[in-house]
Amino acid sequence: MGKATGFLEYERAEGTVRTEKDRVKDFEEFHERLPLAKQREQAARCMDCGIPFCQAGMMIAGMASGCPLHNLVPEVNDLVYRGRMEEAYQRLSVTHSFPEFTSRVCPALCEAACTCGLKDEPVSTKENEKAVIEYAYENGLVKEITPEYRTGKKVAIVGSGPSGLAAAQLLNRRGHSVTVYERRDRIGGLLRYGIPNMKLDKSLIDRRVDLMKEAGVEFVVNTDIGKDISGESLLKEYDSVVLCCGASNPRDIKAPGRDANGIRFAVDFLSEVTKCLLDSNFEDVPYDLAKDKDVIIIGGGDTGNDCVGSCIRLGAKSVTQLEMMPCPPEKRTESNPWPEWPKILKVDYGQEEAIWKFGEDPRVYQTTVKEFKKDKKGNLKEVVLVSLKAEKDAKTGRMNMVPVKGTEKTVPAQLVLIAAGFLGSEQYVTDTFGVETDSRTNVKTIPGAYLASKDRVYTAGDMHRGQSLVVWAIAEGRNAAKAVDEALMGFSNL
Repeated sequence: MGKATGFLEYERAEGTVRTEKDRVKDFEEFHERLPLAKQREQAARCMDCGIPFCQAGMMIAGMASGCPLHNLVPEVNDLVYRGRMEEAYQRLSVTHSFPEFTSRVCPALCEAACTCGLKDEPVSTKENEKAVIEYAYENGLVKEITPEYRTGKKVAIVGSGPSGLAAAQLLNRRGHSVTVYERRDRIGGLLRYGIPNMKLDKSLIDRRVDLMKEAGVEFVVNTDIGKDISGESLLKEYDSVVLCCGASNPRDIKAPGRDANGIRFAVDFLSEVTKCLLDSNFEDVPYDLAKDKDVIIIGGGDTGNDCVGSCIRLGAKSVTQLEMMPCPPEKRTESNPWPEWPKILKVDYGQEEAIWKFGEDPRVYQTTVKEFKKDKKGNLKEVVLVSLKAEKDAKTGRMNMVPVKGTEKTVPAQLVLIAAGFLGSEQYVTDTFGVETDSRTNVKTIPGAYLASKDRVYTAGDMHRGQSLVVWAIAEGRNAAKAVDEALMGFSNL
């Protein structure tokens, strides 16, 4: 291990962030990197701890603790500290497919489980990872492996999000002929159209996809499997199929007036913004989507926060983000000890920008929409909000959030974005392959496995485990690739 006293000598430091006033003027990334010398100091803070929970990727109290990819975190940090960046990249690549994505959008499960974070600030593993992968790109170290020999086996990947790309990468390296099908006009899935550009620059996706193309992966866009091509046809052409379509069935809000114009699902809204920007090379900003509008966002998660940041950039008059659950505490409670995932209040970039622009946090807790009100033309004009309280269900014993009578309040709203999560896979896809789904409409497999109920059909990512993180999707894609390889070849060296 590198500098044994580093965590005592250096305080946590992060790269500079553009001010809210500056960054809301565009859709560019705003997190900058530390100079390499300073990043090495941050890597020196990694402790020589006996059990590195940062790389455990285990479930504790129903929550993930540590990296699901089992990245060799202390080893990578040690190499960064020593300035051996090429070796750090090689070590990171053993377990990770796309550090350029997670180092920008991952909530850093590794840092939440960092031993240093038990009493002090955790090691900045996420920024160390970003320094490694960007150094590797800048110095021509990132190359997708083009196999010397092909196996003669063909695999189709349905969906080009993080799980689909990860599965395609490993299966191609193994020598199988891989074709990735994407129903949208560009590759990337959730990475492309579910995450705003200021959080993940889309050129980073293109950079990686171009390398994968050079290595032999074939990408087919504007092709919707289950509509344009049947599952049966795909299975006739390919030896195996991996379904990586995501949990793309959004949860709706069934309240009176739901048919009003101006109520949209959050990811559809974010997708339209991104597509407009990409189609015009960022010259055409779709201000008409939110400019001068009172915006209500239903959902307090990452997607809701992305909507807050996007609407501010589009000139919204006001932005309110509704959260059904109570406001979490600012610090860990005794019932939420380390190394569990910390269930504490965080202020993300969108909320920071709302506080700067409107003077207050946009989040309103224990509140939901009771009714949507529209004008004579059918356009949304107001919403009726109602407070919620926790109440135990007499039959199940579960705590539910129920409306509190007499707390109704009517507020102006011309745009509502529903960011209430997703219910699972879309039925037309599972139907065309004839695969079974579970109670949450995720593709059903044996626990811990990736083979669906239909022979030669596998699944990975959100379509398998439900709505989750990009890092989990990458881990799932890699694991599914190994399962496919073992079935095709009788063994796997992935």
